[in-house]
Amino acid sequence: MLTKKTIITLFAAGAALCATAKPKAPADMDSFIDNLMSKMTLEEKIGQLNLPVSGILTGDAKSENVAENIRGGHTGGVFGVKGAAEIRKLQDIAVKESRLGIPLVFGLDVIHGYQTTFPIPLAQASSWDMSAIERMAQIAGDEASSSGINWVYSPMVDVCRDPRWGRIAEGPGEDPYLGAEIAKAMVRGFQGEDLKDKNTVMACVKHFALYGAPDGGRDYNTVDMSRQRLLNEYILPYKAAAEAGAGSFMASFNTFENIPATANSYLLTDLLRKQWGFDGMVVSDYTGVLEMISHGIGDYQTVAARALKAGTDMDMVSEAYKNTLAKSLEEGKVSMEDIDRAVRRVLEMKYRLGLFDDPYRYTDTKREAATVYKPAYREEARRLAAECMVLLENKDGVLPLKGAEKIALIGPLGNSAANMPGMWSVPDADRKPVSLYEGMKEVFGDKVRYAKGCDALADAELEKKVSPGQNPERTGQSAAEMKAEALKLAAESDVIVAAMGELSEMTGEGASRANIVVPEPQEELLKALKETGKPIVLVLFTGRPLVLTWEKDNLDAILNVWFAGSEAGGAIADVLAGKVNPSGKLPVSFPYHVGQIPVHYNSMMTGRPMPEGVSYIKYRSNYQDIPNQPLYPFGYGKSYTEFEISPVALSSSEMAPDGTVTASVTVTNKGAVEGKETVQLYIRDTVAESTRPVKELKGFEKVTLKPGESKEVTFTVTPDMLKYYNHDLEYVLEPGEFEIMAGPDSQNLSKALLTVK
Repeated sequence: MLTKKTIITLFAAGAALCATAKPKAPADMDSFIDNLMSKMTLEEKIGQLNLPVSGILTGDAKSENVAENIRGGHTGGVFGVKGAAEIRKLQDIAVKESRLGIPLVFGLDVIHGYQTTFPIPLAQASSWDMSAIERMAQIAGDEASSSGINWVYSPMVDVCRDPRWGRIAEGPGEDPYLGAEIAKAMVRGFQGEDLKDKNTVMACVKHFALYGAPDGGRDYNTVDMSRQRLLNEYILPYKAAAEAGAGSFMASFNTFENIPATANSYLLTDLLRKQWGFDGMVVSDYTGVLEMISHGIGDYQTVAARALKAGTDMDMVSEAYKNTLAKSLEEGKVSMEDIDRAVRRVLEMKYRLGLFDDPYRYTDTKREAATVYKPAYREEARRLAAECMVLLENKDGVLPLKGAEKIALIGPLGNSAANMPGMWSVPDADRKPVSLYEGMKEVFGDKVRYAKGCDALADAELEKKVSPGQNPERTGQSAAEMKAEALKLAAESDVIVAAMGELSEMTGEGASRANIVVPEPQEELLKALKETGKPIVLVLFTGRPLVLTWEKDNLDAILNVWFAGSEAGGAIADVLAGKVNPSGKLPVSFPYHVGQIPVHYNSMMTGRPMPEGVSYIKYRSNYQDIPNQPLYPFGYGKSYTEFEISPVALSSSEMAPDGTVTASVTVTNKGAVEGKETVQLYIRDTVAESTRPVKELKGFEKVTLKPGESKEVTFTVTPDMLKYYNHDLEYVLEPGEFEIMAGPDSQNLSKALLTVK
């Protein structure tokens, strides 16, 4: 007879299976590296662990004497350089002028495209389309590899429930299951079937671990949570990426259990390597080793030794390994085994990339010219951008625009090409993104006219700091002049398209915001436009959820376009015109008020729960002045058509611990146009030894339906969907009752009861 403590899969046992399932390294790689390492001096070994930056900087520090260090064998790779010709020059120094001729690896942050820029990752998550995300990574890898890059610092899979954190734009949102599916898709896209193929690159999963949960939403800040919460709510995307074969991981800046991740042996060795069986290379983040001095855990030499022993193999930019490891070895603070282990992992990385066979496989300038930013890739970027947009409001069917209207395009983001791609975009100057005005002119012709209306921010100095290239697009006009021009244009038009929101660099690294609202000058202009009585469509640019309480109540339509990449303007125009029916679904909840944060759909059950849709009740877990629920929930998104989803039905109301059950719904397009609906499956464990979330996403399927068409969508409920890590960190399936729920978003769900015997 099974009891509550009957364990279907123990954490350690599952980890062991994962480890043994991984293919062993080829014998020829081992013998090759054994032979090479036997020839290396201590100095040359330590040199392989040094990763300087040259070119594109993403921090305050920069590396000196890069070429000299390569020549002397003091460098294992270079970060920040791009371009086949430039990279070939550095590779030439390593191969032809260093003593052993060990080739370099070249890394770069390729976050949402290389030269062809796709929507930011949070926007891509809104597509809920794993094949499209995988294709984005393939294209980004093809372009980057043609330009000399063979190692990309992506995917970023940090789960985040606090939209004040700027780097939420760079990740998959608030849910671990959706994040895990995206992680697998991106690893597949970047790495392909063989890393030695010249159009693939090695993925680097970041940031390990928990970087998306900083106190106060403040970048680089402390993370404080239990191991049980780590395993149940945050770790799955990293694990999925490792199981998909990701070649490398990046340690995160934050602390966990008061130890910086860069020197956290539980994360880097116990969990990643011993339990998951990961056999790739771990690199620090930008000056991550050096920054541990400020964390207060040791001096320059001490933090380097701690990082190495914990499992950080390569030191990005700090040069602490290069400058201190020989001394630490002499003093017994690290062992030769510690150094050799890290060196082997770096050399294995280069071997898997085929660099020892051909150091120049990524430096073909003819291939580069034929690959980057080619028309076919731009077309794909435009298609994916349209798939990522989320229709939040559409009162009285104001969208799509009918085509006969005179359109007033108003707002500081209406004709701002520089702000279209979003954070972490590094296209060359001649690859200009398409602005919204340009895209709308292409689709609507002379029916659209433009007025800026206001500056993006009231604070000119702040606007300079958060503008792409620190070049704010200010016209020199006074606020009154810009407002008058916009109101005049609105009066002469039939509909207003308000292009407003954040500038692209208001999200991303080092871009936390305490008050996540539409900036004040833009909000004031929206209120003035409201007084004209004309229909208003807000085209919202943002890299995070914003508080849109006034906008929801007062505007006719809200189309959240995030930052949609180099082809943003055309893609947005396609959706406004109805050429594309929006199908995006939110991967993160939009708060009703900043005081709710963190607000996410999968919160824990409490002892005094508050019923949904009910106002304040004393002695309940709620607020006196605002609701508990977000303004827009996880999984939410409207369409230009209407869908109906039947109640969820189970093939059986009972399931054995090693059995399966099928959950099914029928989806019908009740509207007049073709559209896509994402059916979402959620599960709730009603009674467990530990408190469980009110619901958890466990599956989804995106279907395309013509008007009047129906389709049955089925999900197989497996034991793994019902398991969790208990208080003893055992991965268990406990018998009892589970609610199986399905619907179009995390709030509108039907449910059926399943009993596990």
